[in-house]
Amino acid sequence: MSTQMIMGNQAIALGALKAGVNLVSGYPGTPSSEIIEFISKYNKKTGTYVEWSINEKAAVEVAAGASYAGSRTLVTMKQVGLNVASDPVMCLSYVGVKGGMVIVSADDPGPISSQTEQDTRKFGQFSKIPVFDPSTPLEAYQMIQEAFEVSEKYNTPVLLRPTTRVDHAYESMELPELSECRTPGVFEKDTQRWVIFPRTSYNNHKRIFERNEEILPQVFSKSAFNFIDNNKGRENSLAFAASGISYQYLKEAIELLKAEHPENSELKNAEILKIGTPYPFPNELAEDFLMSKNHVLVFEELDPVIEESLLLLKAKSNLTVSIHGKLDRKVPEAGELTVEIVKASVKEFLSIENGDCKNCSDKNKSLPQMPELPVRPPVLCAGCPHRGSFYAVKQAMKGEKTVYCGDIGCYTLGNAKPLDMCDTCLCMGADITMAQGFYHNEPDRKCFSFIGDSTFFASGLTGVVNAVYNQAKITVCILDNSTTAMTGHQPHPGTGVTMMGEIVEKVSIEKMLLAAGVKSVVTVDPFNQTEAVQAVKDAVKVDGVSAIIFKAPCIAVASKLGYAKPQPKFVNYDKCIGCQKCIKELGCPSLSVIAGERKVEIDDSLCTGCGLCEQVCPTKAIN
Repeated sequence: MSTQMIMGNQAIALGALKAGVNLVSGYPGTPSSEIIEFISKYNKKTGTYVEWSINEKAAVEVAAGASYAGSRTLVTMKQVGLNVASDPVMCLSYVGVKGGMVIVSADDPGPISSQTEQDTRKFGQFSKIPVFDPSTPLEAYQMIQEAFEVSEKYNTPVLLRPTTRVDHAYESMELPELSECRTPGVFEKDTQRWVIFPRTSYNNHKRIFERNEEILPQVFSKSAFNFIDNNKGRENSLAFAASGISYQYLKEAIELLKAEHPENSELKNAEILKIGTPYPFPNELAEDFLMSKNHVLVFEELDPVIEESLLLLKAKSNLTVSIHGKLDRKVPEAGELTVEIVKASVKEFLSIENGDCKNCSDKNKSLPQMPELPVRPPVLCAGCPHRGSFYAVKQAMKGEKTVYCGDIGCYTLGNAKPLDMCDTCLCMGADITMAQGFYHNEPDRKCFSFIGDSTFFASGLTGVVNAVYNQAKITVCILDNSTTAMTGHQPHPGTGVTMMGEIVEKVSIEKMLLAAGVKSVVTVDPFNQTEAVQAVKDAVKVDGVSAIIFKAPCIAVASKLGYAKPQPKFVNYDKCIGCQKCIKELGCPSLSVIAGERKVEIDDSLCTGCGLCEQVCPTKAIN
């Protein structure tokens, strides 16, 4: 065995492989995407089947089939992907599984790259599925192996809920010796078990209730993932509880405060209830912890799951302890926690006064206040084909009454100035259906939807069928850049490559649209503005659903697909009149104004030679 620095997502992948997982499916979503990518790297050694499914619902259902046969399966997604998968997940909770089935749903406090801050632990409570909540990459590696065991023992899917800082953190650990995956199971027909009849669900509900309310709370109270840290400090009346990455923040904050306030007895003997399985809750362990406490401060990211569980336990056991956290605003109710935030909350909780620290080094005393980092809003990359697609629609629709419905992906950045081409963004696939709502409400409005190629396969086709069937007059713009760009350039059905590395026939978006009944489907190059603008003008004249496929590769994969890289553009300063139209209308990050002048310059380290600015310049000063 060798010791290496391992990323959290790699630790999860290694843990699943160590557990002998037979089948892995999922849909890309930051911060979970790397799990499947790491697993695929070991495919030849383990023989594990791996796929990027077209969406999270499909991924869960693929895994369920193999799990019914007795094979171990893993499904990966991010927290909002769990919404898409919720139909089969809720049913699987009642039907159960045979082979261990773990669903990794990575939460995104912040949110850093998501629409919402929803908490998978709440979904676990809602769906009655056990939840494991790791605080470090190593613990995630250990937890996922235990999760497979729990899944098989209690015939239930299990949720693993890492958060962004666990997924993307690094920790030193020994690489395990990996062998071939477990022998795949063989499906045994049993309609009483595998067909979800109402009576079966009723009986299973009673079984699940006993498991989650009586059995697992006792089992988890003895789990190594739940414990009382610094048990020797039981005489303290003030204590803490924490879960996930917040436990690590709390530990570090307490150590920092101990150095600053070495005489503080509450800090010296600080006691922490660490929760690794938030649902079902380890009541026996928690009750033992609360018995001698007057006040407990809870640290957790997103919803007050641990806090509410402690409050419920307090009421059921008639305890006098006061529970503090998000509900009484002792801890921030939204966003990520940090060591600094936790430290401030601990100081207030323990009534530690600000001022000069005893035994602080001169170095620490004289640390200057660091200025805040400048805000850098995300922008479309230089040379991104989406910029050309948005600009073509904008030019074609000047003066028209329009609505532009956006979707989830890089192209959501089309909402930013100067493009300003994304009026709505709700969830994946909603652009096509929301455009229909706008049309049926205002038939005189030109209604556009923007959706990426990967997102179209994931959740776009049902909206197209709905539009055709219900006779909506909308224009669907498919921004086809030949990859799943936002989450790390994963393949999809339109790329012709699977996650197993197999070359397969590309699924044609054009043929799917025509088969669904779309009246006009045109494919154009967004970097050819004359052609693209005309295609938009023609599309809105169609009486019914029309579609434009703006096809050009993402600049990050263009060379891999065989596209030659054009030379960067340059500005002829004799012709440049300083109108800055290229900057004001395109917003390309490779364009800037020369200091002290009005003329524009191009950063050739960023410029990809796409030629959009050349087509926009009124004096032909860009070549």
